[in-house]
Amino acid sequence: MTTSIEQIWCNRESIREIQSRRLRDMLAEIIPRNRFYARKFAGIDVSAIGGLKDLYQLPLTSKQELVDGQTTQPPYGTNLTYPSNRYHRLHQTSGTTGQPMRWLDTAASWNWIMECWRQIYLLAGVTPIDRFFFPFSFGPFIGFWAAFEGAGRIGNFCLAGGGMSTENRLRAMIENEATIVCCTPTYALRMAELAQQNDIDLHESAVRLLVVAGEPGGAIPATRSRIEQAWDARVIDHWGMTEIGSLGIESADRPGGMYLLETEAIAEIVDPETLDPVPEGNIGELLITNLGRTGSPLIRYRTRDLVRASTAKDPADRQLLWLEGGILSRSDDMVTIRGNNVFPSSVEAVLREIDEVAEFRIDVRTVRAMHELVVTVESVSADSGELQIRVNDALRQRLGFACNVKIATPGSLPRFELKGRRFHRE
Repeated sequence: MTTSIEQIWCNRESIREIQSRRLRDMLAEIIPRNRFYARKFAGIDVSAIGGLKDLYQLPLTSKQELVDGQTTQPPYGTNLTYPSNRYHRLHQTSGTTGQPMRWLDTAASWNWIMECWRQIYLLAGVTPIDRFFFPFSFGPFIGFWAAFEGAGRIGNFCLAGGGMSTENRLRAMIENEATIVCCTPTYALRMAELAQQNDIDLHESAVRLLVVAGEPGGAIPATRSRIEQAWDARVIDHWGMTEIGSLGIESADRPGGMYLLETEAIAEIVDPETLDPVPEGNIGELLITNLGRTGSPLIRYRTRDLVRASTAKDPADRQLLWLEGGILSRSDDMVTIRGNNVFPSSVEAVLREIDEVAEFRIDVRTVRAMHELVVTVESVSADSGELQIRVNDALRQRLGFACNVKIATPGSLPRFELKGRRFHRE
């Protein structure tokens, strides 16, 4: 009898056996073919890595190493296991946290990404009759290319919304009775904003789910609530990266967190400073070893995402790692303001609770050798008399210090189709 993926998810021993076997197979395949890891693992007897218990013997991989590799050996660097004619997919990171990276996939690696999306849609509660709408232009960003093809592979109706204005996308979505929309949290809010301006009632649409990714908004309760209220639909948060693949999803039956696809990856949670494992239930940085992207693998990769492993009993008896609250923040986004550690997601959590705030921008400036937080908010209407006071008071109460709050005129702050760029450092 064939064991289904749902059965494997409920058996921790089976998950660990799969992880160990796939780790051994991957290492045997990439060493010594892959120049990046052959050099990185020089002096290590990789054949002695028997499974999960030995993973700690391998060094961590950082994004900067990959960027440096592509800079010194353009255009793709050395993290390639096979000759160039084996690769048929190219995607590129958005570059929101630094220099963009290019990433190549073989046919086998792309099929692995499709399997990840099959599992993602299974956990999200997608049914055969769901109709997908993808309201974005198709560029080198992998995020919704993979989601689009993944939905097509399982046989669902898929409509691409590239080359359209937001108003036309809204009408196409409604006319084609889409039930699932895949986009960033920022664009979900933008679509809702323009729907209101054009007298389009999203509550009357067929949309029941919004699968959001690319930003922390899906894990911020106030942002999530604002999207769900505007659309009268459920938000499902998703997590992945161009370089590691699509590996995390909120399930339909367990809101407020995210499962990691542990048959497809090995996750570790470590202290960002010491790099030692943190006790279960503590916040730490997520390390990922993906297990199906042999053509361009990542081993013990520092995602810089901060997470917390749940210690609660799983109501569905799944034994997958469940991240309480999803992706909490990014360690490389943290700034220290008057002795307080602040993340952009913490500021967004406050601002999204204030209905009068339509859009915002966060600037970190240095004044007399000290960091200062400047928060610019745009009001939903021209009457913004008390908004500055309300925002200032809310931020002081929640963050523990005063910010420099400025008011922008309605419509003056930028809107975004993909990832919002609201956080800026001098």
